[in-house]
Amino acid sequence: MWFLFSILTALAWGGADLFYKRGSDSNDKYSHLKIVVIVGLVMGIHATGYMLYKGIDFRLFDMVKYLPVSFFYISSMTVGYIGLRYLELSISSPVQNSSGAITAILLFIFFKQDIDWIHILGVIIITAGVIGIAIVEKQEENKLMRLQNTVIDKKYQLGFMAVIFPIIYALLDGAGTFADGIYLDELKLMSEDAALLAYEYTFFICAAIAFIYLKAIKKVQFNVFKERDKAFAAILETTGQFFYVYAMSAYAIIAAPLIASYSIFSVILSRIFLKEKLSSKHYVVITIVMIGIILLGIADEL
Repeated sequence: MWFLFSILTALAWGGADLFYKRGSDSNDKYSHLKIVVIVGLVMGIHATGYMLYKGIDFRLFDMVKYLPVSFFYISSMTVGYIGLRYLELSISSPVQNSSGAITAILLFIFFKQDIDWIHILGVIIITAGVIGIAIVEKQEENKLMRLQNTVIDKKYQLGFMAVIFPIIYALLDGAGTFADGIYLDELKLMSEDAALLAYEYTFFICAAIAFIYLKAIKKVQFNVFKERDKAFAAILETTGQFFYVYAMSAYAIIAAPLIASYSIFSVILSRIFLKEKLSSKHYVVITIVMIGIILLGIADEL
């Protein structure tokens, strides 16, 4: 079931990425905190409903126990939300989408892994495709800007701000996923349900802090019920997180890079809903990733 859960996670997060882009305002310096508020709110609601529905005996200590993982994830996501403000001006870095490969390498180095050549080949193909889609997206972005005679400020195009966010995101997310692999798969330090609730309630607390900061300190006008795109992104983010913990608990070293392919689904969904055309390069890269996914699916059945 890890393969199905990984695919569902990638689909959900690919959809979330689409709405994150639509809901992010490059002129709003608090846009990232608004996203944190809405995502945390949705996660808090989901955690409460899920706990009551399944009758889970949740302990506050689980939040403390899972805090290292939550810290890496929430930090990486917040950095990613900030980076969205520079999306049109920055390099669509392959680094950001390579966090799954970073995790797989770390797990392979520090823990003995029972993987065959088909799994390894699938991971390599998917990782290459994820890097490829980032390069293609940047090329398409540059082409569009040239056609529109858009002048890009060099300090943003190749500057510190354009590069640092993807790097920080990849490092934090890779570390978080590695820690999650230890917690849920390698050492089985806690159950999937406990990890899910711990993460979502921690995110909810961060959202409450961010909301108080925006409203009470910065006096920012912000109505969570009018942020439809951010809300859709939050719902899909939470849906992906639900499937994610089960995928990671079963086969972290392979699930991590597979889930990282959500950027491919993001491109496909954005073309469907935003009525944009895919170039021949897009089709090539998407085909490469699909081959890798099919290989992992076959390996899962062997």
